[in-house]
Amino acid sequence: MIPRYQRILFWSLIAGIFLMSAFLLRGCQQAHKRLAALNDATPIAAPTATSTEDISLYLANDADASITPTTESVALPQAPTLRARTLLEHLLATYSIPASKHPLQSGPAVDDVFLLTPATNTPDRYHIGSSQNAQLAIVNLRGSFVDNHPSGIQVEALTVQSIIGTLHAALPQVTGVRFLVDGQPHDTLAGHADLLRTYPAVDTTSHPAPPTEAPQL
Repeated sequence: MIPRYQRILFWSLIAGIFLMSAFLLRGCQQAHKRLAALNDATPIAAPTATSTEDISLYLANDADASITPTTESVALPQAPTLRARTLLEHLLATYSIPASKHPLQSGPAVDDVFLLTPATNTPDRYHIGSSQNAQLAIVNLRGSFVDNHPSGIQVEALTVQSIIGTLHAALPQVTGVRFLVDGQPHDTLAGHADLLRTYPAVDTTSHPAPPTEAPQL
């Protein structure tokens, strides 16, 4: 015969199991209700569509030292700073394709672009214009892009002119362009193109010089 204390212990364990099961079941139900209420109260953000538009890329050609505007359809955000960064990333990425006429190494090139409204007493040497809406674009290049950029007067100048012309076409309020590298001033792009000056944002289209005839003997 089972001792009385064992029977008491057995039924106590059974009662404890039922109580624990009921407690867990009620907790799960309450958690489910709170989650459902939270989902109902949280507004669903509408998807933000980025429309494709025609933009001008000022593409460099090393063979004839020219800069030629080319129209492409690109999806760009509307925020000016994001727009500028996306645009320049697309521009510099085109130079990493095999058929590029201005070959550069692939990889992220632009860390950020800042658009600043300079003070009215900014010196004329900065070439930012006198309009109240004039903005200065600060292009923060990645150090990896600068470290791997080909060195040479022409190739560096073409990269800078390509960036300036593309910004000028897409953001007409930008009247000056400056460069940083990893957030810091940097002397040159790869030993030649000056990155410490402020460049005027202008149309940088340049046509190849006509070939010269060989002198008659």
